Amino acid sequence: MSSTSTKTSTSTKFPISNLPLPPPSHLLTHNLTPDPLTPSPAHFLSSVLRTTPSIQRRARLLAPDAHFSYVAPCPLPFPFEIAPPEPPEVVEDKAAYIETWLAQREAVHPVAGAGQRGALRVYVPSNNQKDGEYPRELVGLSERCVSDCLPHLDVGNALRTLGTPALAPDVDADAATAPGDLDASAQELVDVLGGHAVLMNADPPPEGPGSETAPTPFAPWSLRYSGHQFGVWAGQLGDGRAMSVHVTPHPADPDVTYELQLKGAGRTPFSRSADGLAVLRSSIREYLCSEAMHALHIPTTRSLALVSLPSLPVQRERTESACIFTRVAPSFLRIGNLEAFNPPADMFFLGGGQQPANMEGLRRMGEWVARRVLRLPGVDWEGGGPWGKELVMEVARRNARMVAGWQAYGFMHGVINTDNVSVLGLTIDYGPYAFMDVFDSHHICNHSDGEGRYAYQYQPNMIIYACRALLTALSPLIGAELETSRAVSQGWADNASSEQISAWRTAALDAVKVEMETAIQEITGAEYGRILRARLGLRRQEGSDQTQLVQPLLSIMESWKMDFHATFRRLAYFRPAMVRARDTDGSGDALEGFVKELLGGVSETGPMYDAGRATEEWLVWLDKYARRIESERDEWAIGAGLDSEGEVDAAREKAARSANPRFVLRQWVLEEVIKKVEGDHESGKRILGKVMQMACNPFEAWGAERESAPTNELDAETREERRLCGVGERKMLGFQCSCSS
Repeated sequence: MSSTSTKTSTSTKFPISNLPLPPPSHLLTHNLTPDPLTPSPAHFLSSVLRTTPSIQRRARLLAPDAHFSYVAPCPLPFPFEIAPPEPPEVVEDKAAYIETWLAQREAVHPVAGAGQRGALRVYVPSNNQKDGEYPRELVGLSERCVSDCLPHLDVGNALRTLGTPALAPDVDADAATAPGDLDASAQELVDVLGGHAVLMNADPPPEGPGSETAPTPFAPWSLRYSGHQFGVWAGQLGDGRAMSVHVTPHPADPDVTYELQLKGAGRTPFSRSADGLAVLRSSIREYLCSEAMHALHIPTTRSLALVSLPSLPVQRERTESACIFTRVAPSFLRIGNLEAFNPPADMFFLGGGQQPANMEGLRRMGEWVARRVLRLPGVDWEGGGPWGKELVMEVARRNARMVAGWQAYGFMHGVINTDNVSVLGLTIDYGPYAFMDVFDSHHICNHSDGEGRYAYQYQPNMIIYACRALLTALSPLIGAELETSRAVSQGWADNASSEQISAWRTAALDAVKVEMETAIQEITGAEYGRILRARLGLRRQEGSDQTQLVQPLLSIMESWKMDFHATFRRLAYFRPAMVRARDTDGSGDALEGFVKELLGGVSETGPMYDAGRATEEWLVWLDKYARRIESERDEWAIGAGLDSEGEVDAAREKAARSANPRFVLRQWVLEEVIKKVEGDHESGKRILGKVMQMACNPFEAWGAERESAPTNELDAETREERRLCGVGERKMLGFQCSCSS
């Protein structure tokens, strides 16, 4: 085992180049098959980056057994703007000239003194044009992600240079220092996460004594995957603009590792006709939402940093500026990574294609996912126990819990293609997502989804579809394991006929499909019910909750176009005594006032709006809700040692508020933040920082919630908090985004 894999104290911090690597047994690149054109970090640095760098920038199909390709960040406009030589001369070998031009921009020169204490060295380009023409500016750094995933990362003074988070321009706060004032650790962090500096260890491992303590060979990589997009097989896709640039164990548990992945750092072999870049707009959306989802306890990849490249133009619907977003997860593997090795058919497509099935590649990828990524319990690895079926079931269970969280919090992903579904059950690839405003079970957040395939109500079905695709891909392997009750071994299908593989596939589908789909439906339903009970401040499960409380509540919201989150948040303050007072002494003022407050969340009061009927529907529902709350009063009192009704009400209110966000990352808020940052980085990044704080703490009483002081009497910052907790302009309700980023 490498010396870099030893457990690290949580108080010890390292610059990014010195973050320890895990042992080779925990590194994907040491356990799966590399692209034969980039077979090792040593070959990648010495040969590819220096002499034939176009290998990693050219769209191509990888070898059928390859799982990944080594790559290096190089954010440049595409098509590449390759100028002729100066002074003008005839270029005899244009291909060689292009390779030389690219090589000048690749990170092949080691930085003296950097990374010497750890396993990785820092490499930068020889051509200063890349550094000067496209300056890098840190505009966001998630303190919560650092604390949770990378507590041993030394970010230097990076957070201080972002300035004090604030929404109001006149807030008295420390001015942000200039980007040039970054200290050494912060500057190295920005250089690496900004795609300028590359972390590698390209020395071949020594043989004999001392090899066990030698630095682990390492270079960044991008993954090959395929998938179904909008239900149609799309062939090889892969990380067209994503590169994993580091992996490090969590200091509290060396078996838990986190990958750092750059999104938008340049072309890879999987970019097809795209530029490999990302724009500031989409990067801000993913940066904020990943942390917002985590705060809502929905499984997700995490956000680390945003590095803007303001002078690097990117063509989308309009010309925008580039940004590199760093996300963090234990693994970024998707269902599409397994589909790539057993596609439904050998097809070729304009600008792409698909390799033939490779059963050994499927086995290696599947075993890596089962053993290392999922760490499946109950599999007898030493005894050769089967793992294929349990892999499918575990992925299904995890994604069922994830999609239940989506439904319970009104989150719409927008593009649930099989290549966007994580094997870990993490929400991944935030594109045209949205949180529900006015409740609409048919809402489509992606305006490219004309048929509504990924509408809110169909999201659980799309997870079933994706897990079916996973089962289909692994079915020959599972069938072979069912036949012998043992794990398949290397070369397991080399001599199998097409008839045999078909028989294995059929046996697996017959044995697993119904069980898997039933598990998804049951887990999704149970988890959805659990979260909705928490949102309603209920402790006990009752079989009638869905039909008597949840569905009628959603129907009222949908009928009267009421805001989804604001309605749930208001219900936290409901008291059963309001109903009791009306029924016992005829005093209905409190109840009527509460209903009036609820109906204040109606977004449209046109000709179809009937205030009297809406009030009556609410009164009927609140009567049932009050009885349901009262049925649990003893459980609250006994469990928490509470004596009075007021104490029980206060405890239930606190519990309900902790499950219902006051601040929601609505589309209008995102659009406003994006415009602020695009317009002025210096002030915009303080606003971005404050919105990130609110997204990470969504249940707090932002904006002096329920305080009697009128808005115009609040201080400027609190006024802005209150505004951002509102529903925004009516024209932004149900706002749809595109997939472009």
